[in-house]
Amino acid sequence: MTAPLTAGSRSAAPGGHSATPGDPRGPRQATPGDPPGPRQPGAPRVLQALAAVRDPELDEPITSLGFVASCTLSADGEASIRLRLPTYFCAPNFAFLMVADAYDAVSALAGVRRTEVVLEDHFASAAINGGVAARAGFARSFDGEAVGELHQLRADFLRKAVMAGTDQVCRPLLAAGTEPPALRAMTLGDVPGSRALDRLRQRRAELGLPAGDDAPLLIDPATGAPVRDDAVPLHLRRARTTRISIEANSGICRGMLRHRYDTAGLGEEDQ
Repeated sequence: MTAPLTAGSRSAAPGGHSATPGDPRGPRQATPGDPPGPRQPGAPRVLQALAAVRDPELDEPITSLGFVASCTLSADGEASIRLRLPTYFCAPNFAFLMVADAYDAVSALAGVRRTEVVLEDHFASAAINGGVAARAGFARSFDGEAVGELHQLRADFLRKAVMAGTDQVCRPLLAAGTEPPALRAMTLGDVPGSRALDRLRQRRAELGLPAGDDAPLLIDPATGAPVRDDAVPLHLRRARTTRISIEANSGICRGMLRHRYDTAGLGEEDQ
């Protein structure tokens, strides 16, 4: 018998995520048919695995964003995950990446024999859910509509995450009196340890960019080359703009999700 982790009630009521108010049917209310919320020993492992899955555009875990509606793990190793997004028209390429990544993350858990990931309340749910279940890839799942797979899209957003992360690491240094030209001479090993620095190292490593202690703090996220002296001011402005854009889009998406659903997602973090 399966015992789920399920979303709980809320205390409070532009990019690829559409700014459209969402599902034309309006906010989805919890119904008597929604699964109850007892916890099962295996289900927290599933939620922990899902915490490693990120929205590619927002660079945040789908758990903290509130995208996980429920997850279960049966005694015989069958995992079931239900995901939701801020609007009915969220970009299908982003949605596909999240569903596919969730499938891979949970399937890799010891003891999981079968994984089902279902994206709910989305205009392309059937194509996405069916394509991920069949391991068909994005192009085959959207045959005649997609021009290829999503590797380049993922890399493009990772580069944006590197730029945003650069601003998160450099802002405290600048606030402490470090001059912009001095940042160019710094390596990652020169920067005091922080969650922001760990995150920046991880994003750079995912792109195959220098991420060790001897790696320059300021690099071109496309090539990994150190930023030139005369390019430092523009690089820092771009990093700040990218970070602000991602954070603003994240706030919009969180607000839309709260409007659409009256329950908090599993692992959701208030902002």
